Amino acid sequence: MIKEYLYIFFISMVPLIELRGAIPVSQGFGLPIISSYVICIIGNMLPVPIIYLFARKVLEWGADKPVIGKFFTFCLEKGEKGGKKLQEKAGKGLFWALLLFVGIPLPGTGAWTGTLAASILDMDFKSSIAAVMLGVLLAGIIMLVISVLGVNGLKFIFG
Repeated sequence: MIKEYLYIFFISMVPLIELRGAIPVSQGFGLPIISSYVICIIGNMLPVPIIYLFARKVLEWGADKPVIGKFFTFCLEKGEKGGKKLQEKAGKGLFWALLLFVGIPLPGTGAWTGTLAASILDMDFKSSIAAVMLGVLLAGIIMLVISVLGVNGLKFIFG
């Protein structure tokens, strides 16, 4: 069981997959819901302060390098695009917009992109982390409900 917990913990840390992928995997393993949720939240949130403090600087540094430049430029552009969309729609409600951006489990709207966008928009550290944390909690709940219903639905259909 430890092996499965480590597996979902590390899946939660992977950009673009995050807990949106780890929670369904945990239910596929048949792990308990609450402990899986907590492990996935911790795994998803662990990189967030590091992303906020360093990702923008690292991406800007690497954007003109030969091997990594295209990928780093892509990441910067994705963060800037997400940040601008967020700011246009949110206005003064940027905290709530960031929370919902991270919390609604759609492709490309997780903690990594949300934190990078907050960093690019120069949101303050505390409110960025709080909005991302609440968004990750929301996304986790949504994915748990979908996963549990999906697994139980498949068990009901296929016996």
